[in-house]
Amino acid sequence: MTALKQEVNYDDLIPNNVNLSEDRRLRKALEAWHPGFIDWWKDMGPDGFQDTPVYLRTAIGVDPKGWAEFGYVNMPEYRWGILLAPAEEGRTIPFGKHKGEPVWQEVPGEYRAMLRRLVVIQGDTEPASVEQQRHLGKTAPSLYDLRNLFQVNVEEGRHLWAMVYLLHKYFGKDGREEAENLLKRTSGDKDKPRMLGAFNEETPDWLSFFMFTFFTDRDGKMQLESLAQSGFDPLSRTCRFMLTEEAHHMFVGESGISRIIQRTCEAMNEAGITDPTDVEAVRKLGVMDLPMIQRKMNFHLAVTLDLFGNEVSTNAASAYEAGIKGRYQETRIDDDHQLHNDTYAVLKVVDGELKMVEETALNAINARLRDDYVKDADGGVKRWNKLIKKAGVDYELSLPHIAFNRQIGEFSGLFVSPDGEVIDQATFEANRDNWLPTASDLAYLDSLMVAVTEPGEYASWIAPPKVGIDNKPGDFEYVRLAG
Repeated sequence: MTALKQEVNYDDLIPNNVNLSEDRRLRKALEAWHPGFIDWWKDMGPDGFQDTPVYLRTAIGVDPKGWAEFGYVNMPEYRWGILLAPAEEGRTIPFGKHKGEPVWQEVPGEYRAMLRRLVVIQGDTEPASVEQQRHLGKTAPSLYDLRNLFQVNVEEGRHLWAMVYLLHKYFGKDGREEAENLLKRTSGDKDKPRMLGAFNEETPDWLSFFMFTFFTDRDGKMQLESLAQSGFDPLSRTCRFMLTEEAHHMFVGESGISRIIQRTCEAMNEAGITDPTDVEAVRKLGVMDLPMIQRKMNFHLAVTLDLFGNEVSTNAASAYEAGIKGRYQETRIDDDHQLHNDTYAVLKVVDGELKMVEETALNAINARLRDDYVKDADGGVKRWNKLIKKAGVDYELSLPHIAFNRQIGEFSGLFVSPDGEVIDQATFEANRDNWLPTASDLAYLDSLMVAVTEPGEYASWIAPPKVGIDNKPGDFEYVRLAG
């Protein structure tokens, strides 16, 4: 199949490569939605930096070899746009009961409600993360990190635009109402919270931000990969381009934690500290101790795994059967892509014990996606451990068991240690401070959150990056702060 190129039009109020200027009704509707988005951004976007020039990348095409340009932008003037990956000539539906049929350019009537729900849920996560991170700019450990935060934020805003476009163009009045509601819900709001639990958690410090972009944005990658397989071609093309931007968000998370670990190990070696569990001594150095990083990992992985929903799910089976949402990297899997006679081993609770149970592969779609996610995340943890080992520090980070501290799905209400041992509630509570972030951890993290705003300077707890953004020098002024 060959890809059909489309140029991005930056002459319109809303940059796009979907010929928006030729669809007067749609263009007017989106232009009417635009002021509400800008008001939301100013109210709920990065607090205190709306008039600050930031060295940001802007998508100017959809060619992965050269799709972005860099320059200083005040964030409310950022050119958010509607960008779809090129259409693939002759593309067919790759899975489900419609496998082999031409992909849909319009929403099939029988799948309208299902598709709308998936688009709304994806759309709701995008502004939520901006809201969660809006105060972090005031405690950034460097201008480099401040710029990365804002790049993530503006791209989450663009991802919101991507979903709003689909709602307006393909779902009529219902879609327009859903697009309005995306700006009415707020992360953590008591009355109108965001739809998924992880997007109502606070992100009060930069370790939490890096954990979020490593773990939770990785869930975004898995969901977008699954939707990119969709037989509804506009959704597939939208998600394929979003994945290009999502990759940067995960880079921010993995590299951020790598730099924290590097600085901790350097400081320990400089001070002659050989015991990484001597938390008091390590914290006197103004760096983040490795046991606390492990506890934060435990928390963030569990919260993120809840986003995958029930391990055995008829809803996920229906979406797959319909050709709407596939598996991770569907076309690389060697099977019939219909799964009527296939099974998949799922970890379940059987008589109070954790046991692998063969389920129909269709009903285990969520479990498989979660398993793929865990494998993907574990690769990053292995890279962190290489840094620790290279520094000569005797400590190893690890992902907790998938049943640890879960609130949704098969393991909800079950008490399981990070090693995977089923225990009683009393034992869990007795060990909580060893396994999950403590009040002391959070207070210490808060004490480290002091902004560093001199170009080329970094907070005591994080190492500089190996390479600057856009290959800029180490003292480049990524954000031009007033005064």
